[in-house]
Amino acid sequence: QVQLVESGGGLVQAGGSLRLSCAASGRTFSGYAMSWFRQAPGKEREFVAAISRSGGSTVYADSVKGRFTISRDNAKTTVYLQMNSLKPEDTAVYYCAARQVAGWGGTRLYDYDYWGQGTQVTVSS
Repeated sequence: QVQLVESGGGLVQAGGSLRLSCAASGRTFSGYAMSWFRQAPGKEREFVAAISRSGGSTVYADSVKGRFTISRDNAKTTVYLQMNSLKPEDTAVYYCAARQVAGWGGTRLYDYDYWGQGTQVTVSS
């Protein structure tokens, strides 16, 4: 079992920044590829960013490329999502997810084994 707890969400003006954190506990963190997803009201949950087990590979959705950065600290068993130049359309509940797989975890949410409870990000215009 892996327990994931997100934090760092909040209300920010357009153009601002936030850093989300996802703290993991349980099984060996470095054995899991990690990703961030988000879900806006009335929409399906969508892929945002992924990072491989070692942190050497990252993948981003086109909508956040160049603005968001995913990173991880295996010693602290934490994955981060630095979000810059935020837009109102980034408003959503953000979830971290873990998948025990080599490489990166992919974009399909059903492939992931563990999920956090989510943290709300609201971007005002």
